[in-house]
Amino acid sequence: MYEYISGTVAEVSPTYAVLEAAGVGYYINISLQTFSAIESSEQARLWVHFIVREDAQILYGFATRQERELFRMLISVSGVGGNTARMILSTYSTSELRNIISTGNAVLLKNVKGLGLKTAQKIIVELSGKMVDLGVEQKAQKVVAESNNEVFNETVAALVMLGFQKAASEKVVKALLKDEPDIHVEEAVRQALRRM
Repeated sequence: MYEYISGTVAEVSPTYAVLEAAGVGYYINISLQTFSAIESSEQARLWVHFIVREDAQILYGFATRQERELFRMLISVSGVGGNTARMILSTYSTSELRNIISTGNAVLLKNVKGLGLKTAQKIIVELSGKMVDLGVEQKAQKVVAESNNEVFNETVAALVMLGFQKAASEKVVKALLKDEPDIHVEEAVRQALRRM
């Protein structure tokens, strides 16, 4: 129904963005890849996927068509919903995910929160032949943080929004920042997701 939404970035967090277009604010669920691409932008265009359920109407937005196409491939697999697909795209970059699927690494894929080994194997079986059709991989985006404290706060906030307990998130992020004090927010969330 909707191809993309262009407008002013009214609000952005690691899990959602609010784009204002023609006086309407659209609440759009996003992945960390998209967050890193638009977090410091005043204007943005997000390629969207609109899901209508009995109890909700949900917009998912992506900075690139490739990421949206990968999202659509993921939700085409039985047992993978929109939030699980977004979690997968937040844990692994597009190129990492393509590599995991093409090499059949179900053990690495099941590290995503809420994804079991059987579903990971199903994703690999159903999508391994489709990865070639995805096209050019997007360039990696980096999030530049001003201080360790800002990285800590944003990473913990992102994990809490993704459904993890605040205390557990803080513990993991503290350990992570101790090991890698110069880490960026996006990478900190990715690594924290793998440690949770």
